[in-house]
Amino acid sequence: MIQTSAYAATNPKASLAPFSFERRDVGENDVHIEILFCGICHSDIHQVRDEWGGSIYPMVPGHEIVGRVVKVGANVTKVKEGDFAGVGCMVDSCRHCVNCKNDEEQFCEVHCSLTYNSTEQDQSTPTYGGYSDSIVADEAFVLKIDESQPLEKVAPLLCAGITTYSPLRRFNVKEGSKVGIVGLGGLGHMGVKLAASMGADVTVFSTSPNKEKDARELGAQHFVVSKNEEEMKAVAGQFDFILDTVAADHDLNAYIKLLKLDGALVLVGIPGKPAEVLAPLLVMQRRTLTGSAIGGIAETQEMLDYCAAHNITSDVEVIQIQDVNEAYERTIKGDVHYRFVIDMASLKTAA
Repeated sequence: MIQTSAYAATNPKASLAPFSFERRDVGENDVHIEILFCGICHSDIHQVRDEWGGSIYPMVPGHEIVGRVVKVGANVTKVKEGDFAGVGCMVDSCRHCVNCKNDEEQFCEVHCSLTYNSTEQDQSTPTYGGYSDSIVADEAFVLKIDESQPLEKVAPLLCAGITTYSPLRRFNVKEGSKVGIVGLGGLGHMGVKLAASMGADVTVFSTSPNKEKDARELGAQHFVVSKNEEEMKAVAGQFDFILDTVAADHDLNAYIKLLKLDGALVLVGIPGKPAEVLAPLLVMQRRTLTGSAIGGIAETQEMLDYCAAHNITSDVEVIQIQDVNEAYERTIKGDVHYRFVIDMASLKTAA
């Protein structure tokens, strides 16, 4: 077994604190990665604080993991010792159901083993995430990282990147597409960068007028203050695709009205309360309201390769692990541009 240092929460009210546990030894299909950076996703906070229910403790969060390969099993061919590699939101699945065979492991019909707050395929061994000094994962769930990009800025691509890339691809966003991005946070800023790189005409919707400068610098051509009814009315019926990244409760009908005939509103944020939707807004213009959750391993690798080719990374603030609890509070307040990333070397000095 591999002794591992980490930060963990022991209950929903507890601050993250030093924790140690054992990873499994490297099997013939496994990759052992020394974790160099791990992003902080808002879902880490939800799960640490059991806001979605069913949290498993002790919990080591983190599913935006990049690092260096230190050992590989005998059968591994995807990466070799010394390579940079990543682990995203999943570490295993059944691999046999129809969804797994179609490269949609995130929708495994048997059991998707999430990177943390989940269990291995035996459905009893807990998984521990990337707020730790290393991880062991099957090579089928390991991603190759382009060494030309700064690793700390690549880390959030493993969740924020694929979460926004997947629906943009699914709905064939391309040159000339009229795209809206709701919210300019960790997910939203990646949505803007990716949509703009695909040639879309991008509008950012935000409740904060002071975010307009950032939105335009990230690649948006237009900015709408969503609290301003006149500004919202002015763009009604104009959009092919709107990506809603907001996790707070809000009115979906306001954005459905902005869609063209056959337009789509895709939710990637998860508000806490059920949404009320006016059916005529969907029916009368054949609009689509749907959701999207990350992407399969093949699509995640495609996204990483696309981002490397187009020089796209996340805008980050690098912190020490000792500052993680403060970073959680700042994330909740929206006080980050646009993703916190932990320098895991700081674990060596954690008390």
